Amino acid sequence: MYLLLFAMLAGACSKGSTAVTTVDAAQTHIYYVAANGDNSAAGTINKPLRSINIALAKALPGDTVMVRAGTYAEKVVFPRSGRLEKLITLKAYPGEKAVIDGTGMTVTGKEALVTISNTSYVVLEGFDICNLKSSAAWANVNGITADAGAGNIIIRKNKIYNIEHNVEPSQGRSGHGIEIIGNTADVMKNILVEENIIHDTKTGYSENLTINGYVDGFTIRRNTIYNTENIGIDAAGGYAANTNPAFNYARNGVITENELYNIDMTRGPVGGTHGHGAIAIYVDGARNITVERNRIHEADRGIGIVSENDAYPTSNCIVRNNFVYNCWRTGIYLGGYLGYTSGGTRNCYVVNNTLLFNDREPGAFGEIEGEIRLTEQCFDNVIRNNIVYARPVDIFVHKYTSTGSGNIIDNNLYFTTGTPQWIWNGTNTNIITDFNTWKTTSGTDANSVYGTDPLLISTTTPDLHIAPNSPARNTGAVISEAVNGSLDIDGNARIVNNKISKGAQQ
Repeated sequence: MYLLLFAMLAGACSKGSTAVTTVDAAQTHIYYVAANGDNSAAGTINKPLRSINIALAKALPGDTVMVRAGTYAEKVVFPRSGRLEKLITLKAYPGEKAVIDGTGMTVTGKEALVTISNTSYVVLEGFDICNLKSSAAWANVNGITADAGAGNIIIRKNKIYNIEHNVEPSQGRSGHGIEIIGNTADVMKNILVEENIIHDTKTGYSENLTINGYVDGFTIRRNTIYNTENIGIDAAGGYAANTNPAFNYARNGVITENELYNIDMTRGPVGGTHGHGAIAIYVDGARNITVERNRIHEADRGIGIVSENDAYPTSNCIVRNNFVYNCWRTGIYLGGYLGYTSGGTRNCYVVNNTLLFNDREPGAFGEIEGEIRLTEQCFDNVIRNNIVYARPVDIFVHKYTSTGSGNIIDNNLYFTTGTPQWIWNGTNTNIITDFNTWKTTSGTDANSVYGTDPLLISTTTPDLHIAPNSPARNTGAVISEAVNGSLDIDGNARIVNNKISKGAQQ
């Protein structure tokens, strides 16, 4: 059904593109499953099976398992791989609600409601996957897990919710809505996770959609994540997902067109220690990741290209053409944790983003984190063409320490109705309120603009698009299509007649 999809996806990931082409191909067999089915039946539409797992055990490359409306209380495991021309597809019957439900199931170790392990060329589409909960210490509760070299996977249009690890943080509170983990020497390639909804989870110290370890080539797009306890999307490295250090980080991925909101650590007990410490989209120790055209609001923090591990700096990543607004703390965050890691952020771009009214709560040190935050070990990064519309009491750019070098900050548009503030090499000190002094002290922003209203359509609704007569329009610096992107936040051409607007919209 999806002939040539994965070949196209591999090219898309390597180039930062989101284009994926599908072409119909003949299917070999369709097995039907229904809540009133019989596992001794033939599996036809009129004589359906009862168990999803029994149907999958019958499916060969090219086959589809079609699940009718109803509730299915089983932990589903894909038992075999398909092939490029003949995928194995598990999907809900169109227009019907098929629920894989974990109510009452026991979880003591790491378990998932759907597992794709060491199997490739498979599709999971259209299910509600929900209600897997545990109160056992050190369990790991997952909605969907893919691991052990699984590749060429599509996870599409599922709803994942009520995945909960209901223990105290000291008991290893952990879980995931979707976990993609490359934990073997076999690389996981060509992973597509799209149009899923993840909400109302309790994942403790873990994330809601995770890509970790030896994963090379993935697209995470058009997903919606909300009402979560911790990080929304995380592309990670350095967390012992893989025993080989060379394989122990995600690489070559695209995170695009997602919407994340109410990503709020204070929804669970971990927030009692960390406050609003979660990040909606987090690249942590991964490399060559593009984060583009996402909408993030009412989160603890917006986007982080940060490293928590010494040997795994976040590097060669691009954050572009995103809307980030009304977050509790910083809008976009670079660097290593203060006094904790030497990993940091290297050779990354933060370009053409629009930030509005973030930073509503003090950080861990009682400081204003700033709309754009640079902590430890930031080297050779570029921050250009961003619109930064700050609250009346806020900081545009906050660089915490003297570590790092070679960073370029320029061609940005800064605006506030209050007092302008920047900080260079200080946590709660070295506040600068004069733009010229900021430029001289930091050695940056020579071609940036302060004090000119960017004329956003609405700061109250809000709508971060710019008016036709905005001073941001066509006044940015063109770097290259590879860096600025080919499309703006709305899918329109990013660079027109060799001109580019500041912010996320052309």
